[in-house]
Amino acid sequence: MAERLPSPPRLIERAQYPRIAVLLALMVLTAATEGLGLVLLVPMLELLGSDAGLVGGMLHRLGLEPRLDALLILFAGLVTLRALVVHWRALAGLRLETAVVDSLRERAWRGLLHCEWRVLLGLKRSNSASLLISRVDQAGGFVNQLITASSAAVTLGGIAIAALFVSPALALVAMALGLAVLAAFLPLHRKASALGVALGHSYAAIHGKLQEGLGTLRLIKTLGTQDRAHADLALEFAGLRAGMVAYERVKGQAQAWLQGLAAVLLALLVWLAVERWQMTVAVILPMIALFARALPLIAALQQTLANCAHAWPAVSEALDLIAVTEKAAEPPAAVTTVPELQQEIRIEAATIHFAGTPRPALDAVSLTIPARGILAITGPSGSGKSTLADLIGGLLEPDSGRIVVDGVPLCGPLRQAWRRRVAYVQQDPMVISASLRDNLRWAAPQADDRELSQALHAAAAGFTLDLPLGLDTMLGDGGRQLSGGERQRLMLARALLRDPAVLILDEATSALDQENEKQIGSALRELAKDKAIIIIGHCGRLLDMAEKEVSLENGRLRQNG
Repeated sequence: MAERLPSPPRLIERAQYPRIAVLLALMVLTAATEGLGLVLLVPMLELLGSDAGLVGGMLHRLGLEPRLDALLILFAGLVTLRALVVHWRALAGLRLETAVVDSLRERAWRGLLHCEWRVLLGLKRSNSASLLISRVDQAGGFVNQLITASSAAVTLGGIAIAALFVSPALALVAMALGLAVLAAFLPLHRKASALGVALGHSYAAIHGKLQEGLGTLRLIKTLGTQDRAHADLALEFAGLRAGMVAYERVKGQAQAWLQGLAAVLLALLVWLAVERWQMTVAVILPMIALFARALPLIAALQQTLANCAHAWPAVSEALDLIAVTEKAAEPPAAVTTVPELQQEIRIEAATIHFAGTPRPALDAVSLTIPARGILAITGPSGSGKSTLADLIGGLLEPDSGRIVVDGVPLCGPLRQAWRRRVAYVQQDPMVISASLRDNLRWAAPQADDRELSQALHAAAAGFTLDLPLGLDTMLGDGGRQLSGGERQRLMLARALLRDPAVLILDEATSALDQENEKQIGSALRELAKDKAIIIIGHCGRLLDMAEKEVSLENGRLRQNG
């Protein structure tokens, strides 16, 4: 049976269709009330004169005798109704816009969370952050402008119908000229789209610079390169502003040309009506009112279409990210029986190759890891240590070869389910700005205070319970209340709350002082009695504790001792 591919992502999901139907109905009602209100000017003017005219003649044939007082009351009622409908339409448009933005952001974030790790490694984090924070809001601007353009188009349609009732010939000429004007500005839309692409690149560059700068503030200050860092980011902001100004310049020039051209066309239409077709005042004045109302709508339609073209690259980026991540979505971890790891983890000739790299990250690696004890994985940077750890932890599946736990191959949903048996402590402690309790429960939301206390003691982090407020102590942004070594011990405690069969420390002790390394070493010796502990690093006292060491170089197993 062929694998079913996910359908292409939509900008508007089916759940939003009722909102769109309501919005379109309000647009049509707005156009109808405006067009009818302007048409009523004809019989009112006719009552003040002697000519029954086209509209008056139609009313007489329908058996309706127009009266000025009734027409004035109806006109005032239509204007009031239109004002209310415009208000309702604005609210409906805002609800649709926010729903689309929230849906795009949620779908993109969900896609990233459930995407295969191999694909995530190939995505640039600054681009994803820029999209989730800034570009999705620009996609909301696209929806807003699309709603505005649709409203203008529908209202223009209502005015066109009204104009056809008043003077079909003049209305047809005006419609042809209006379409020609809109077609003349199509090159502007292409330029707006190109500027929108450049804007996306600027936002991604700014987010990248900010992430780099915030992550290296200590180094920047130590090296005294504050001015250079400031200048680099200022240059990116200058490029962003230049792109925005360029678009506003193009848009402003287009509006100026459009207004001048519209004035010329209006004058031409009035001249034709008076000099060529000898129309009466009762026809000419309502037609002028209709044209005067149509001209700003044509200008608004042209501008909103240009804005849509400018914002479309942001929509395209969001939909592309959703498509990539959903296509690479992991299968649901529906497996309930996960190997307990009573014997060993066996890696058999595993090869992993990332797209765009000249050589495999792992090249035919074979390795046996006992269910208990400490294994050290060493090697220079780029040798494949973290890739091997990701393979053991179930984040990656080999392109060839396999990984087996107690005789059961890890593949498909079982690989994802296996992660419940693995805990990972990385080099940079991930401490959230919350209480000690909330930081620990981030890994185990249902854990009670007794379990939290046990995990802290097992990780040689019992000192945190002596803080002034104990588990309720707020740790501050990034855990600034604790030292680097104390944060690492807290991360170890959080990992232990999962009661893992495998504990992986990826360069987690490389920056520890001797005292903290000693404390964690004592904790690991005790934990190794019933867990497989894997320490990844270049050097350090903890590596000396390992019963077995594996050394990698260029993705190949160099030594197994």
